Amino acid sequence: MQLMSRITLSAIAMLTASTAFAADYTLALSTSQPLTDPLVIAMQGAKEKIEERTDGRLEVVIYPSSQLGEDNDVLEQIRGGAPIAVLVDAGRLAPFQKELGILSAPYLVDDYTGYAEITASPVYDGWVDELAEASGLRLMNYNWFQGTRQMFTQKEITSPADLSGVRVRTIDAPGWIATINAMGATAAPMAWSEVYSAMQLGAIDGAEAQLTGAYGIKLHEVSTNVAFTNHIQLFTGLVTSDSWFQSLPEDIRTVLDEELAAAGDAATEATVAKLEEVQAEMEAAGVTFNEVDMAPFREATAGVYDELGLAEARAELQPYLGN
Repeated sequence: MQLMSRITLSAIAMLTASTAFAADYTLALSTSQPLTDPLVIAMQGAKEKIEERTDGRLEVVIYPSSQLGEDNDVLEQIRGGAPIAVLVDAGRLAPFQKELGILSAPYLVDDYTGYAEITASPVYDGWVDELAEASGLRLMNYNWFQGTRQMFTQKEITSPADLSGVRVRTIDAPGWIATINAMGATAAPMAWSEVYSAMQLGAIDGAEAQLTGAYGIKLHEVSTNVAFTNHIQLFTGLVTSDSWFQSLPEDIRTVLDEELAAAGDAATEATVAKLEEVQAEMEAAGVTFNEVDMAPFREATAGVYDELGLAEARAELQPYLGN
């Protein structure tokens, strides 16, 4: 892991040096999603607008498919001051700012649209500022909707009991692991890039994922069933180095904030628009989809908030939850 970090930091340094004559600043955008994902397409649009609005003073280079490393490793590079912004869910930020973990807690809201009021609240703003002060990580925005998380398995899942003994891949963050275990499965955290081969080889029995992300890595080729558990509305945000961000001229910071937030909105719209198409493609490939009674899953995961110490954070957000 340390070797990977050194190699990646070296690559970023070489990139910065090679573009020094053309731009005053360089930002690498990192994501685990492939080039075809709506999020990466939105990033490409933001890159063009940022470079145009800054007259080429800031160059943006996009690294899809975890080319700079697994998300947690990239976060450590950012904490070291690397000029990178990585697209991650708040569960990965919880080790640095516990309260932010609630943004990827189970059944927090009924619908993805509920996040807009949360991230516009003074409670959220306070957590973002505390994160920057305590860890050096600047959460620039949190409006990139990747989709609702569902269960991809080899058998039909209708209740928590059906997940007993089923090893399910999830994100390597405390909140995600606690949620999947509470749902009745055995959580198996691993990098997104490893999921397809792990399913194919039988190292795991299933994976929880959003439809567009799963389609991007062809997860429908190695699973036969998708249960609409809707356990987490997966939003993500771009995290960069606070010291690097503050070192930028104010006009460039403004452009970055505006264009990356606009790109998040565009990515969300494109993701929602693509859901039906992706489901149809998976069904054509032989995957069966089934609805579930979500009440037992909600009940099973209710204790996750106390387990993670998020009961107080939930109470603070209650005026903005809309449920």
